[in-house]
Amino acid sequence: MAWFTKRKQPKIPVADEARPPIPEGLWVKCESCREIIYRKEVVARANVCPKCNYHFRISARERLESLYDNGIYEELDVGLVATDPLSFTDTKPYKERLEVYRRRTGLDDAIINTAGRIGGYPILISAMEYSFMGGSMGSVVGEKITIHAERALERGDPLIVISASGGARMQEGVLSLMQMAKISAALANLDDAAVPYISILTDPTTGGVTASYAMLGDLNIAEPRALIGFAGPRVIEQTIRQTLPDGFQRSEFLLEHGMLDFIVERKDMRETLIRCLRLLVGEAPVETAPAS
Repeated sequence: MAWFTKRKQPKIPVADEARPPIPEGLWVKCESCREIIYRKEVVARANVCPKCNYHFRISARERLESLYDNGIYEELDVGLVATDPLSFTDTKPYKERLEVYRRRTGLDDAIINTAGRIGGYPILISAMEYSFMGGSMGSVVGEKITIHAERALERGDPLIVISASGGARMQEGVLSLMQMAKISAALANLDDAAVPYISILTDPTTGGVTASYAMLGDLNIAEPRALIGFAGPRVIEQTIRQTLPDGFQRSEFLLEHGMLDFIVERKDMRETLIRCLRLLVGEAPVETAPAS
């Protein structure tokens, strides 16, 4: 028989109301260094990790606002939507899949055509939206870039295409692959007319997009550590049965091997483009002063 008995005090439950609520989305986990970072700190650095300089994926509209003077631009070629020429069905019909992404992104397809000014230079930009079916290139993407290239030829204004894509859209079969040749032909006309075309490659830029217009710029510019290639590294390793070198298909590897002109951090992209335009076009029009 124990002389002394220690009685445990009952734990008093803490009411949920007494706990301060934690706002959703306050923190973000870096996909590279795996650090947990205050979201506002990431946003203040143009969605770049302050720990390892990893460039988070951002939307097409965020890119456009960061590049154009005062974030102002005109959206063009609105209303072009994809059809379902193959009556394609995988886990769900292609038409239903398109409708889901239209509601989710507020876009007609995986690209936005815009016009505005950068540093006073009149510019046309086609920006791809990765969150719309992985930025896949279907007939609408091909048509809109071609229209924009033809518009650049008519106006004599430089064209910029910002790529973020998983490649051609399988739901449209050969019609997707045909866009590679169609866009390339339109860009060849720009080259013949000496109208500048600048390609910006972001993470990821793969498949038929890399195999066509993404690598055809007068200047090919990439963000740091962007995945750029045709087939994925795992597919290549399984095909050639060899281990790929470290950093294979990242922008730094491509720059070292002559496939890119330079790599630019997101915070420096706008000023870099202004310097490139000054080199390719000359001084900006006098009647339009660059934005402060």
